[in-house]
Amino acid sequence: MAKVILKKKEDTQNSLGEVRGYARKIWLAGLGAYARVGQEGADYLKELVKAGETVEKRGKKRIDHELDAANTQIDSVKGEITNVKGKVEVQLDKIEKAFDTRVASALNRIGIPSKHDVEALSAKLDELTALLERVARKP
Repeated sequence: MAKVILKKKEDTQNSLGEVRGYARKIWLAGLGAYARVGQEGADYLKELVKAGETVEKRGKKRIDHELDAANTQIDSVKGEITNVKGKVEVQLDKIEKAFDTRVASALNRIGIPSKHDVEALSAKLDELTALLERVARKP
């Protein structure tokens, strides 16, 4: 019976050695995976940063292009607005003159003198006043 027990102890020790060997291999595989992920992760991060910089540059170029196009359109519209504004001012002046002429005509028809009539009458009064003053001075 001692022989059987010895064999079992040897089998147990061999099995235990194999388990330790596998455990060590698993441990080393885990360390290797950690090291590789650490190195590849750093490389991958660098690649991601480089790709992000490229996308950012393209985005900035596109935004600058779109901004230039928008500014060009704004400048064009400003020029058109300036032209339209000038035309509107001319038309408003014409309308104002026509309105003034019609109002003056209507007031004149009902007997209210115009500003020109009042100014002419005032000038004649000034002449008459000056003439009367000259006559009054002559003894």
